[in-house]
Amino acid sequence: MKAILICIAVMVVVMSCKNNQALVSEKASNRGEWNLTFYDDCTKDWSKLWFLDGLKASVENSDSGMHFKAGPEAENDAHHAVLWTKESYSGDLKIKFDYTRTDTANKYVNILYIQATGDGEGDYVEDIYQWKNKREVPAMRKYFENLDVFHISFAAFGNTGDGFHYVRARRYPKMEDQSFKNTQIAPSYDMQGFFETGKTYHITAIKTTEKLSFKMEHDGKEQYFEWDISDIAPINIGRIGLRHMYTRSARYSNFKIYTK
Repeated sequence: MKAILICIAVMVVVMSCKNNQALVSEKASNRGEWNLTFYDDCTKDWSKLWFLDGLKASVENSDSGMHFKAGPEAENDAHHAVLWTKESYSGDLKIKFDYTRTDTANKYVNILYIQATGDGEGDYVEDIYQWKNKREVPAMRKYFENLDVFHISFAAFGNTGDGFHYVRARRYPKMEDQSFKNTQIAPSYDMQGFFETGKTYHITAIKTTEKLSFKMEHDGKEQYFEWDISDIAPINIGRIGLRHMYTRSARYSNFKIYTK
């Protein structure tokens, strides 16, 4: 009987440790003082703080937030869209915003780009604004081949329409001898992180020298995703971006960037 009780106690401790692992990791990422360096409630003219890649995209402000829509034509690269902060941010970052999905798509992805610069090869200089004309048609390859950036896919579906969804992190640029798959940072959170259309989720993404994390909260429930980047080439400065692949749309509000 005593042995059984000991086993039960050990199981409880192990389960408790697993349940609290994400919380502990997030608290570790929050050590030190965060300073608010960017705030947009997203109700006023978006073009004062952001610039847009994609001639078929649209951004509209209202009292509800910033409605960002990619073009409606699937499989047409001209209908992708990326919204960039005009300013760059350095060091550790915490990014917070409210996200409401407004499309009903079952394909394609949204992406949060963290600290993007050009890779410095040829025309792709560090300041990505200087070559924005090359991204008027914002094909994915122009980003994963020419940007130095961390990428988090969210509200993301596969391209087959079978309901497969995920949350993933990547590190660009893709090397010439690599496939796009090699940009992925393990683990891939498959069939996790589903965003329902019309519901508002509070997002918190954190990047430090050791960890990259993404948390979604809605109606008192949260899901947390984390990647170890301590052995990956670091990024210290760059712009924040939001990508919608063709057909995807969402409303953003209360967008904040903290540094330390």
